[in-house]
Amino acid sequence: MDFDALIAELRTLRDNVAGVTDTVIAAVDGIPIVADAARSIDPAEVSALAAANLGIARQAAEVTGKGTLRQTVVFSSDGYMAVYAIDRRALMVIMGDRQLNVGRLLFECRPVIDRISSILAA
Repeated sequence: MDFDALIAELRTLRDNVAGVTDTVIAAVDGIPIVADAARSIDPAEVSALAAANLGIARQAAEVTGKGTLRQTVVFSSDGYMAVYAIDRRALMVIMGDRQLNVGRLLFECRPVIDRISSILAA
């Protein structure tokens, strides 16, 4: 697996979207693959929480018949945590501060997710 290419994609996302502070790519079982995050962020803890979040959201999408889940966003008083599905194998977590432009994040993430999916599949 090309970990350098994965980190490059995460850093590009951080550079292109104001307010992104930390990023993690993990397997859907919650095992971290790679992180570009502050030392205060535990990638294993974030990955486990994101996997649980994604699993519940996937069930909600299935039960309601609203199609394939793409993302969830947690809005907190001091920022955001967005979890994106990458195929059925992996997920990407984006954390941001209060200045995070969520609309820009949604716009920028789709091509990044496609590239990450290709890297993971190689």
